Amino acid sequence: MSTLSVSLSGYTDLPAGKIASIVTYLEMHERPAPRAVERPDLSLQRVTDPAPHAYRALFRRIGAEWLWFGRLEASDEGLAAILRKPGNEIYQVIREGEPVGLLELDFADPADVELSYFGLVPELLGGGAGRWLMNQALELVWSRPETRRFWVHTCTADSQKAVGFYRSSGFTAYKRAIEIADDPRLSGLLPNDVAPHVPLIGG
Repeated sequence: MSTLSVSLSGYTDLPAGKIASIVTYLEMHERPAPRAVERPDLSLQRVTDPAPHAYRALFRRIGAEWLWFGRLEASDEGLAAILRKPGNEIYQVIREGEPVGLLELDFADPADVELSYFGLVPELLGGGAGRWLMNQALELVWSRPETRRFWVHTCTADSQKAVGFYRSSGFTAYKRAIEIADDPRLSGLLPNDVAPHVPLIGG
C-alpha cells in the first residue's frame, strides 16, 4: 500500500484516480431560533428497516452530483448493519407518495448527535424544501432533553451553498480536515458524467 505525504504549506500532487476535499465540521450547542417555512406538499417518514437496494437508489439520486459514495461501497449485509445500528435513525422526505429526500441522524451518543446525511433530489432544491427539512431535523434533535451538541460535516465536493446553509441554520464551523479517497466514478460506484465540478482524472 502506497502512502501519500501531504504538505501543510503549499501544494500536494495527487495520483491519478484520487480525489481530495476540504472537510468543514460545524456544531451547535443549543436550539436556534426557528425559521418558519411552509411546505404542505412534504412529509417526513421514519424508515425503521430500510432495504439496502432502496436506500442506495435514493442515496445515489440525491448524492451522485456531490460524489456521495460512503454508503455505496458496502455489501448488502454491511450496509444493512450500518443502517440498523443502535442509535441510527433514518427518515425519508415524501412527496406524492415518493421518497425525495433523506435525513439520517446518529443518536449513538444521545448527548452528542451527528447529522450523518441530509439531502434532497435535484428537482426539489430551492423553494424552501431544505429549510423545511432542517426544521424537522432540529425538532427531532432538540426535543430530546439529552441533547447537548448537534454536529455535521460537509466538504468541497458538496454544494457550494452547503456551509452557508448550515451556518444560517445555527451551526458554527469549528474544524477543517483533508479527505483523500479513490474517485468513485473510476470504480463504477457512480457514473463518469456526474460532479463535473470535480474533474475526472485517471482511469
